[in-house]
Amino acid sequence: MNDSQCIQFLQWALPRLGMRWAGFRKVRRQVCNRARRRASELGLSDLSTYRTYLEAHPEEWTVLDGLTPITISRFYRDRGTFEFLAHEVVPTLSSQASARNSNTLYVWSAGCASGEEPYTLAIIWELELAHRFPPHSIRILATDVHTAMLARARRACYPASSLRDLPAHWRTKAFEQQGALHCVRERYKQAVTVAHHDIRTGPPDGPFDLVMCRNLVFTYFEPGLQRTVGARLASSLRPDGALVLGGHEELPAHLGVFEPWDAGHEVYRRLPIPVEA
Repeated sequence: MNDSQCIQFLQWALPRLGMRWAGFRKVRRQVCNRARRRASELGLSDLSTYRTYLEAHPEEWTVLDGLTPITISRFYRDRGTFEFLAHEVVPTLSSQASARNSNTLYVWSAGCASGEEPYTLAIIWELELAHRFPPHSIRILATDVHTAMLARARRACYPASSLRDLPAHWRTKAFEQQGALHCVRERYKQAVTVAHHDIRTGPPDGPFDLVMCRNLVFTYFEPGLQRTVGARLASSLRPDGALVLGGHEELPAHLGVFEPWDAGHEVYRRLPIPVEA
């Protein structure tokens, strides 16, 4: 693999797609491998000739855009974040729901990849929280732009390596083995709806109590698009709702409608909307 050619290609192409090279630097091979396969399908020899093809065929940019999503995921990824959600954030959101006479928590898992994140949250709710908040339920909308990943999310069957971070008793209760795969039991799938959605086009119908947008917008998108999508994320949340980011992500400075939920966690509280006098 010609890594220098990969770097040159991505540094040229990503800004034209509203993406930032810095976010892709460590995962560049995944995107370049897809782009090389696409070039081969077109009868092109390498990424250099694919670049020339893109310049001559503007419609091909839509195809390349579909090759950029990064699909690294596993259950209970960033354990500390999920523990904080279970012990602090979700109980608080449940209490807020009770105060407005609602028995349902609405969650949006944006950029869900193959579904490990939303199913992790559904398992945490069923095994750790549901008994504390009867008759509450949780509804999780899991969205992504990558069609192949969504198919895996709907099937909800995973290799053992994807489950390695889960507590052993969760694996026993929430999964059944089918050959070499471990499939989420139906009880834990019921709370999750999987749907195709491009976060750059605006949020799905809300409002949501909790939005999980980890390792996506504020890692891969260029600053202008971060600001636009960040404002849309804010508009999709209820006042006092929670936004969860990835471990190395930061909100753009202009998004003053959020405050850190607690120091040391990538969770932000949506500030209440001021009431005009």
